[in-house]
Amino acid sequence: MKTSSDAYVATDGRAGKPRRGRSSGHVRAARRLAGLIWPQRSLITHRELPGPGPLEPELWSKLNFITGAQCRACGMPFEIAVEPDQLCGACLVRLPAYDRARAALIYGDVSRELVLGLKYQGRRDGLATLAGWMAAAGSELLADADLITPVPLHYFRLIRRGFNQSGWLAAALSRTSGVRLSVDALKRARSTPIQGNLSADARRRNVQGAFRVRGSRLKLVKGKRVLLVDDVLTTGATAEACARTLKRAGADCVDVITLARVAGPRSMTI
Repeated sequence: MKTSSDAYVATDGRAGKPRRGRSSGHVRAARRLAGLIWPQRSLITHRELPGPGPLEPELWSKLNFITGAQCRACGMPFEIAVEPDQLCGACLVRLPAYDRARAALIYGDVSRELVLGLKYQGRRDGLATLAGWMAAAGSELLADADLITPVPLHYFRLIRRGFNQSGWLAAALSRTSGVRLSVDALKRARSTPIQGNLSADARRRNVQGAFRVRGSRLKLVKGKRVLLVDDVLTTGATAEACARTLKRAGADCVDVITLARVAGPRSMTI
């Protein structure tokens, strides 16, 4: 099958390997020529950029990449040095249903614009860059993964929007990592209200029982280490609901990777 992204996906869900060019020199020359014909534009302002890079320097400086010590489970960054495999306070009280979560960026003013551009404007020109950031942040998760799958949209919302941005990110991660991709292992069995203004408890109730593993994908999921892909981790309610569903279907492990996450504990909202 083919995804809604520009990635080729074989009918059994395996990511197709990109075709090799005649030589790396030809590829570099083609890229230089493309840059002259179609100059790179900012992923936020759409302005033509004077040099390499996805953003203007003043916007780039405001991105907060997640590096250093993080909670072993939910990936919340610590402000001080801690022992390896340390858990944050929220995870000490209650471990999430997923095993590990990692994100490339703290959700802030600039990263929010990147997310909104992808989610509501359908901008795919930065997918390779965004997926590269995610792959660097979740390198251990990708190394362990057997299968990549995105958080799904309900059918009606997918029809209205025309694409699933999480599916685009998942396909891009599969292309760069070679990890097998299934864009439809999970389905959203019922439509749920948008979670933007809901509290953490309301979010959990909203997505309870909302996901299913497709019957045709049960063998694909069973016994596998699944990497779940989404754009933003907020309270973790959606990621946990998907993880529970995948584990009930026999997944051995479910990790989560997102482009951005809120900086605070899982009870915070955006």
